[in-house]
Amino acid sequence: MSDQTTQKRIAEFVKAHGKPDTAVRAVVEPIGRAGARIVLVGADGAMGDVMTADVESAVKAVEAAAGVEQAEWDRETTGATKIGSAHRRKMAKMQS
Repeated sequence: MSDQTTQKRIAEFVKAHGKPDTAVRAVVEPIGRAGARIVLVGADGAMGDVMTADVESAVKAVEAAAGVEQAEWDRETTGATKIGSAHRRKMAKMQS
């Protein structure tokens, strides 16, 4: 995915799930040879992700995005997510 496309997808997520006074959280996760995943957590608790070629590209994209802050999977970030019952059932089926 190009840097422009990455920026566009992040901006679309911020527009849909951000608030003026609350930054969207972004957790960069390396996924081996496939590159990196940017997991976005909106102010409304929605989650989204964007794939990039590598961790460096992901970090640069997060730094360049307006209304986004770099985060980790800490208590605040996990507490900000809102996962619905349908998603929980889907994930439970994958575990069995």
